[in-house]
Amino acid sequence: MLDELRRVLAGFPVVALLGPRQVGKTTLALALQRSLGQEATRYLDLEPPADRAKLTDAEAYLDAQRGRLVILDEVHRTPALFEVLRVIVDRRRAAGERVGQFLVLGSASLELLRQSSESLAGRIAFVELTPLLVQELAADRTTVERLWVRGGFPDSYLATNDAASLEWRRAFIRTYLERDVPLLGPRIPAETLRRFWTMLAHSQGQQLNAARLAAGLGVSGQTVARYLDLLVDLLLVRRHPPWSGNVSKRLVKSPKVYLRDSGVVHALLALESLEGLLGHPGVGSSWEGMVLEMLLAAAGDAHTSYYRTAAGAEVDLVVEGHGGVCLAIEIKRSTAPTVSRGFRSGCDDIRATARMVVYPGTEEIQLGDGLSALSLHDAVERIG
Repeated sequence: MLDELRRVLAGFPVVALLGPRQVGKTTLALALQRSLGQEATRYLDLEPPADRAKLTDAEAYLDAQRGRLVILDEVHRTPALFEVLRVIVDRRRAAGERVGQFLVLGSASLELLRQSSESLAGRIAFVELTPLLVQELAADRTTVERLWVRGGFPDSYLATNDAASLEWRRAFIRTYLERDVPLLGPRIPAETLRRFWTMLAHSQGQQLNAARLAAGLGVSGQTVARYLDLLVDLLLVRRHPPWSGNVSKRLVKSPKVYLRDSGVVHALLALESLEGLLGHPGVGSSWEGMVLEMLLAAAGDAHTSYYRTAAGAEVDLVVEGHGGVCLAIEIKRSTAPTVSRGFRSGCDDIRATARMVVYPGTEEIQLGDGLSALSLHDAVERIG
């Protein structure tokens, strides 16, 4: 990721590094600072008052850092900075300085996009830092299971034991509810949002049913949409869109909703260990959500969706790339995977050029008609 950050900085004057809190944005930025040297960089954390005070006259201070990469952490706390950055970038652009001037870090994606797009259009690139990905870890079953149970936040994954990991994730949830949501979003009672977040965990991977969620919370459908938008903006929840190609079938058009980190799902469901998870009715949907995040990260900029018809044909993930490539993926929790007639029918409907099943084993299994079941590591490599 450090190399990726350097590459993007070489092409844009401003780069926004986005990701949920505690995912490692500051660690990555400080690693970049060490690699460039203290004299070539300036780092400001805009959460403590002392560093914010340096930006009382932001334009003058940042102008004085000319020739250095300025790293602005927690930039969502000072949204007025985006206009100042535009002025400075344009002034330097006229003098022939075009790239690598500012790295801004934030924990809210769409809010930062909205703020920056108004003033920095054409001057800023966005890089998302995700929790740990399976391709960054050892390719063995124990590692994958640990990542699944604990999730990919580094402090959770690396905790000394499952109990310590669960306690970290509970504290992570409390921090969002008590501090980050009031800061970044509209005023929402913490207990109400916790109930909503927990309801999403119980319905992991299901199609969005705003009416059911609203009835369970005693709020309106519009309020549910607002809560969901907030969690999506904070990079904690993903809307997985339905496939929208042209077929003569009645398609399901509601997005599926997933909590993006399996460890957070398990904390909200009070599941501490692999043993407890395997005995829970949501084990399959939890596995599906974790695998989906890994595959989407590997797919990069390809168009992704799911396919489902009213008659029951379904493909968990459709990856459409260049040149008419269409990959259909089924996600199975079973160590002896089989595919349904609905998956094969769905593959025909979308005219898939390749198909695969992702399962928790380590060996490739041939399922007939050119269809293979692959481990998560092998599937990620095939997509990437």
